[in-house]
Amino acid sequence: MPDIITITFNPCIDKSTTVSALKADRKLRCTSPVFEPGGGGINVARAIKKIGGEAIAIYPSGGYSGKFLNFLLEEENLSVLTVETKHHTRENMIVLDKATNQQYRFDMPGPDLFKKEWQECLYKLQENDSEFIVASGSLPPGVPPDIFARISKMAKKAKRKLIVDSTEEALKPALEEGVYMIKPNIRELSGLLGKKELQVNEIKPAAKDLINSGKCEIVVVSLGPLGAMLVSKKDVFKIAAPAVKIKSTVGAGDSMVAGIVFYISKGKNLYEAFQYGIACGTAATLNNGTGLCKKKDVERLFDQIKKEETDLQ
Repeated sequence: MPDIITITFNPCIDKSTTVSALKADRKLRCTSPVFEPGGGGINVARAIKKIGGEAIAIYPSGGYSGKFLNFLLEEENLSVLTVETKHHTRENMIVLDKATNQQYRFDMPGPDLFKKEWQECLYKLQENDSEFIVASGSLPPGVPPDIFARISKMAKKAKRKLIVDSTEEALKPALEEGVYMIKPNIRELSGLLGKKELQVNEIKPAAKDLINSGKCEIVVVSLGPLGAMLVSKKDVFKIAAPAVKIKSTVGAGDSMVAGIVFYISKGKNLYEAFQYGIACGTAATLNNGTGLCKKKDVERLFDQIKKEETDLQ
């Protein structure tokens, strides 16, 4: 049984394509679309699989698009636990404008989940005994905003570690219950603390406040091209992302979470796990659409990060 399980309440199929130039009121000729499974926890499980680990993905799935999502994940040999739903799974569109090299992401709203459907997801999670639970992604209509807090109660009772990466609305109740790790970006962290906009030098004290109040043990803050910062009770690490030619940022945060959790589950120390997570997140930007990270890119970037960090010491 894998040590890591993910849960995604708002999965999707990501359809990626490119156009020569994005223009209004014109018929735009697109390249052949690439279809990939999507949704926070699903992407985390996929990234773990790509770097040589194993994870189980729990998610609701319905309609023709839900069947296609199941097929896509089967093609990737991912271990899944699905809950059949009445409404069809959402589909998103990602378009790259080749003239400007700018990416446009069209995220569709998720379908309503009935109570019995999201409860079935929780039952499947409770029946599993993986040590690490990753609850990631947005919540569709019908799912209560305290769903991750409910998962936290269950995780604490079973002495399991919960990692949450979601919207402010869903994250706040979870923090009140207490979680193992969160991964907000600086804007989301600002919102959690009721601040308009935190500066980088304010991240450490803000994260320490969350940790010292018992709301979480580890805070990982995404800083975009600047990399990320990890704060725990004892440690503070800030690592710059390696300079690369970015093709897509979709799934970069999920890949970073995947790398960190995977390395922690292997017994690695926090610093090494953080370095590996940065490598995974950066590697994801080298691929179009939601291709996520490739192991060969991750290992190369991981070696580069370790060397650069050593040279700075």
